[in-house]
Amino acid sequence: MAIVPTIGKLTQAQLESRLWAAVNALRGPVEAGDYKAYVFPILFFKWISDTWDYQHRKAVEDWGDDLTDEIEQSDYQPFVVPDGCHWADVHGTAFNTGAKVNEALGRIERANRDLAGVFGDVNWANTERIPEPALVGLLDAFHGVILDPEHVEGDMLGAAYEYLLREFAEASGKKAGEFFTPRHVVHLLVKILDPQPGDEIVDPACGSGGMLVETVSVVRDSGRNPNSLRLHGQEVNLTTSAIAKMNLYLHGIEDFQIRRGDTFREPRFLDRGRLKQFDVVIANPPFSLQNWGAAEWAKDTWGRVICDVPPAKNGDYAWIQHMVASMKEDTGRVGVVMPHGVLFRGGKEGAIRQCLLEKDLLEAVIGLPNNLFYSTSIPVALLIWRKAKPAERQGKVLFVDASARFKPGKNQNSMSDEDIDVIHAAYAKGEDIDGEDGLSLRLVGMEEIADNGYDLNIGRYIRTEATAEVDVEAALAAYQEARIRLRAAEQLLDEKLKAAGFNA
Repeated sequence: MAIVPTIGKLTQAQLESRLWAAVNALRGPVEAGDYKAYVFPILFFKWISDTWDYQHRKAVEDWGDDLTDEIEQSDYQPFVVPDGCHWADVHGTAFNTGAKVNEALGRIERANRDLAGVFGDVNWANTERIPEPALVGLLDAFHGVILDPEHVEGDMLGAAYEYLLREFAEASGKKAGEFFTPRHVVHLLVKILDPQPGDEIVDPACGSGGMLVETVSVVRDSGRNPNSLRLHGQEVNLTTSAIAKMNLYLHGIEDFQIRRGDTFREPRFLDRGRLKQFDVVIANPPFSLQNWGAAEWAKDTWGRVICDVPPAKNGDYAWIQHMVASMKEDTGRVGVVMPHGVLFRGGKEGAIRQCLLEKDLLEAVIGLPNNLFYSTSIPVALLIWRKAKPAERQGKVLFVDASARFKPGKNQNSMSDEDIDVIHAAYAKGEDIDGEDGLSLRLVGMEEIADNGYDLNIGRYIRTEATAEVDVEAALAAYQEARIRLRAAEQLLDEKLKAAGFNA
């Protein structure tokens, strides 16, 4: 039975409750990890249709009988909704509902070049993946809420979208790392990078677009103009890149470019044959990516091999070099989330780390609490890089141990607004602190770092009980990672020996 549409304005709690009711329509026939692929396109379709109705009413009020299609489309409607492709044309379809959804979403994308790929690649007519009763239930649940500005004020819809992202991340478990970074981590990283009006910003592993959304929020909350920001993101996964586009639109952001593609093999933001350079480069990329494209990097034409080609079985320093190469000369700054292994691993990674340090590009290493992420429980660090470091930090690196600043949670830990403010203030001030407010930090000269073999392990420079615990966890994580790689190498050797006729 269809839910009667809401009348009047919704509260945030009511909106989130209605959206979660839509999710419940999928329970059972659809795996929890796939909810986002079905719920977000239908949410976006409903929003487009309701917004079209709202704008149409305004156009009629303003123009009456003098209204023409040309006036309405140019002055009122943000999107074209072709005939037969409105929500009202799809909801209540008596049979072959999935085919009707496919047709409507496909035609909307083709009619709006900026929406290309925004609905993902779900085949709505495939009843093996989403049975028709589940799809009808999903449509019915969304039919019960009106998503236009008259019923959903301000950034309520954007906040509700974030709510669903968070809930889907919890349901997806470790898979969540592919598309979702906890918002408290994003907020801290963006505050440190301090986006300014007019900045060009890129996230080369943008996931659901949360880092880009947060840059807008930080500029807006400071009373400055966020519309001057130029936002760019690249994402390899089609569904996730579609989610990012929807996320930005539903937060009221229209001036952005989200491009799909493999950042390592096919960087999509170029300028005269080299990487386009940005004021802010920010990312939480996939950790320790294997088979990331080392062979192609041996002859990289985009200027990303600043020091050396990283190991073929670990792409961490490929992300770092790609991001550093994307910084503008004077204003460029990079913030990247990385596992602690990048701070101390040797071999080729150690040589790349030394090379980058000798170029004096690394400003800060900030150790975060463990178990903040859905995708991993290991401790992580924020690495802050700058093309032009402040005079007082040149030839030095700021080490911050923030591992004790967290709020324990049932599944994941989190950082409060106070935690974020304390960490940010300590980073900004940059003066030595020994355990005050649950933080320790030191500004360390390059000579001391060189004496330590260019090892950036925080525990070498700040010794506390928390850093000692993190050091052990990081070492265990590196050990487990090495064991996995050893098993993979042994399996490959075994296969080659068998192919050559050597049977064990």
